[in-house]
Amino acid sequence: MRLIVSLFAALLPCSVLAAPFQVVTDDIARFWATFDAVHAEPDVERQVALVQQRYIDPGSPGLHALMQVRHYTAREYAEAMQAWPRFWASVRPLTANAQQASATLERDLAAFRALYPALRPATITYAVGVLRTGGTTLGDKVLIGAEMALGDERVDVSELPEPMRSRLRIFYDSRPGANNAQNNLHEYVHTQQRETTGSLAQYAVREGVAEYVAERISGRRPALPFYGYGAAHEAEIRTRFIAEMDGDDLDNWLYNNARNSFGVSDVGYYAGYRIAQEYMRQQADEKAAIARMIELDYADAGAVRAFIEASGWLRQR
Repeated sequence: MRLIVSLFAALLPCSVLAAPFQVVTDDIARFWATFDAVHAEPDVERQVALVQQRYIDPGSPGLHALMQVRHYTAREYAEAMQAWPRFWASVRPLTANAQQASATLERDLAAFRALYPALRPATITYAVGVLRTGGTTLGDKVLIGAEMALGDERVDVSELPEPMRSRLRIFYDSRPGANNAQNNLHEYVHTQQRETTGSLAQYAVREGVAEYVAERISGRRPALPFYGYGAAHEAEIRTRFIAEMDGDDLDNWLYNNARNSFGVSDVGYYAGYRIAQEYMRQQADEKAAIARMIELDYADAGAVRAFIEASGWLRQR
């Protein structure tokens, strides 16, 4: 189902109105229809052809972007469908929650535009991948991997190979489906930001700004372990961040699981969030400051370092 959601004109001033955003979920139904066809087909090469013809070829631009970003192939889909039947059976009913998970988007994006009038429209696509992302972006597209983002503790990971099995057990037990609305906002913020490459500091600040802005828009903070851990261990996190921020080793900080030296995943998000939070505490003009954060050149190490210094977070004790 494709929803084109317009902001309520009667409730919003003309300056707040923009092109409608889209939430695209058609690919989910196509995936499951293809899944059933693949399981009814004994020939391996024909299974791959069915994935191509029934899922990929008629797929949305968002599905094609997701495949591009995460390098998914028709053969990989077909092999995963056959290899993990218990996994797919457990996740299938959860992927039906895409519309419910995105129900607050209209309200949240109206608040985002009021706070950041330069907001550009983006399309949010829920599609089924092969377990390499719950959420990412490409240009003006938010790409949600439904098989991950909508999961919870009921997902059966017993067939998955290690270390994927242990990593995803921890991930699904954190109930990502319950945080999906906030994840959508976080990724939507990323569609407004510049990309980055480089140091831990650059990546952490970009992620932290997205966390801060998503929370400011919605009034919600996701129930992610790094928030509780961060508040209890902030001095230690800051000391280590200062020592490692200019390096490019992200392993203990970002895009990981709890098997790292902190014992909690994605602590770099917390560091970046606190930098953004402390920066905003010092700003008299909230809209202008939000714009500066979103429009920061995250690929410019000097600009990011100046932003971090301006926050004062490194000097706190």
